[in-house]
Amino acid sequence: MSQRYRTTLRDRSTLLGAADYSTPPSSGRSSPYGGSLSNGIGRDVPFQPQGQRYADDLEGQNDEHLEGLTAKVKILKDITIGIGNEVRDSTVQLSQMNDAFAETSGILSGTFRRMNNMAARQGCRWLWYIVFLIIVFWFFIIVWWFRR
Repeated sequence: MSQRYRTTLRDRSTLLGAADYSTPPSSGRSSPYGGSLSNGIGRDVPFQPQGQRYADDLEGQNDEHLEGLTAKVKILKDITIGIGNEVRDSTVQLSQMNDAFAETSGILSGTFRRMNNMAARQGCRWLWYIVFLIIVFWFFIIVWWFRR
């Protein structure tokens, strides 16, 4: 960027306008313009940069700030790319989970359908087997609980 504007930086008077441009009164802080800003009579001297060295200093500061902003933009770009990759990966994983749940639902519905068909063919005998198994299981749980 500094090479592109190098020729226009030499002539800052075109950027600052007419020669009657002056800086505001001194606030007591250090000034990048160097030295005192008043001429001792109480009037401010017109703004006069220190030539090419001053322009190069400003250009260097601008380049430093530009590099800092470029680094911040690169960090933000990397973060957004990472977020995009995470969203794509999550979408694929959710799609695979949806497919797995749909397959499991199909398997379970088929199992329950076959179980109901078996129960309809055998009458009520399967119910007594299930009740017997529940009672035996409950008995083992009670014995285990008291033996601890």
